[in-house]
Amino acid sequence: MLYYLFEYLDKTLDVPGTGVFQYITFRSALALILSLMISTIYGKKIINFLKNQQVGETVRELGLAGQTQKAGTPTMGGLIIIVATLIPVLLLTKLNNIYIILLIVTTLWMGIIGFVDDYIKIFKKDKQGLKGIFKVIGQVGLGLIVGSVLYFSPNVTIREKSKTPLRFNQTENTINTRNQKEIKSTVTTIPFTKNNELEYAKILEPFTDDYQKWAWLIFIPIVIFIITAVSNGANLTDGIDGLAAGTSAISVLAIGIFTFISGNIILSNYLNVMYIPNSGEMTVFIAAFVGALIGFLWYNSYPASVFMGDTGSLTIGGIIAVLAISVRKEMLIVLFCGIFFAESASVIIQVAYFKYTKKRFGEGKRIFLMSPLHHHYQKKGYHESKIVTRFWIVAILLSIVSIVTLKLR
Repeated sequence: MLYYLFEYLDKTLDVPGTGVFQYITFRSALALILSLMISTIYGKKIINFLKNQQVGETVRELGLAGQTQKAGTPTMGGLIIIVATLIPVLLLTKLNNIYIILLIVTTLWMGIIGFVDDYIKIFKKDKQGLKGIFKVIGQVGLGLIVGSVLYFSPNVTIREKSKTPLRFNQTENTINTRNQKEIKSTVTTIPFTKNNELEYAKILEPFTDDYQKWAWLIFIPIVIFIITAVSNGANLTDGIDGLAAGTSAISVLAIGIFTFISGNIILSNYLNVMYIPNSGEMTVFIAAFVGALIGFLWYNSYPASVFMGDTGSLTIGGIIAVLAISVRKEMLIVLFCGIFFAESASVIIQVAYFKYTKKRFGEGKRIFLMSPLHHHYQKKGYHESKIVTRFWIVAILLSIVSIVTLKLR
């Protein structure tokens, strides 16, 4: 909203200083500061409200150290993240940008699913919360929307690579891009490969000559799978104080670097990275999201004053998935969301091995002392703050490796 106001003041009334709002870097910095202030200042008021409403966490007895002390801690704190993200986004972004629209829809969509789940757990006294099938339906529904928009919308394009280098016109202060066309494509980035790109439509090439027409049969299911997997991975990671919020902030910062480069025609050309028109606007959203996560971490760090609940964890996972898909870096999710992947994998391995050994030997056996993975280390006697710190370090290392893939081919 403020963006359009300052655009009017700059272009119509020629008010000095208002042109600064045209710069993504300025609006991103402002979004970060504003979201950080909202989440830290008003976050306390939201926590007090949750306490007054007796929105307390019900803790299952798992035999973990310090577990009983967490009972009654306010949950649904994901509302802090959602509010602190959306307010700067509504004020500072171009609201007609297709990527911003998708991210706002994702935030609200996943936030509602998580809120309903938390509501059932707390007020209906049902520890299972929203039935898993309904969560999956909600995630698949969002995947259908996001995948369909990204595939069919004429506003979602990439800039076709040209052998002719970009040239800067000093007289007109513009970049000559006449030899580069904006095209519709399902191409994505593959790390550690020479060409560094994969066209999803090519998967259908052996089956039909008109494979480009049917590329959505591959693309949309992949989008659904990624959104479902990452949102569930974030949900599993939210098990100890500060783990999900901290690792998510690190992952989103890494995605933010990719987004800024992919949305900048000069940087993308210099680094030989796919240029995605209009995607740079997502940098403002990312800045607001990171500020909200860090501000939430102020209250969620050990010992936590509030938990994000499914309201926060499902929303975080959904946003990260949509960001990665939009900037064509979904193949890097295993790296910059490595903690989510490890947590999910530990659960899958534990359950699969238990069922296998029970069927074969009549008695189920376990690989981990407990899953998800962070509970395994708690069972081994590590303090949760040490586990969280070390997981953050691993997340930072994985994010660095993902950024290195920009040039490592």
